[in-house]
Amino acid sequence: MQKLKITRTRSSIGSGDGQIATLKHLGLRKLNSTVVVEDTPVTRGMIKKVEHMVKVEPVVE
Repeated sequence: MQKLKITRTRSSIGSGDGQIATLKHLGLRKLNSTVVVEDTPVTRGMIKKVEHMVKVEPVVE
């Protein structure tokens, strides 16, 4: 399955509670932290909600 590399690029100060919770569930706790997750419809929906705060790249294996 395809994987995505997600990097948090912006602060969540001033964001809604839902966006902050979404970042935590993705595993992005601190600024410039990076996680690799599987590309699923659920993950894509979470990324769409916080797309202004993250950078997404496909992982080439």
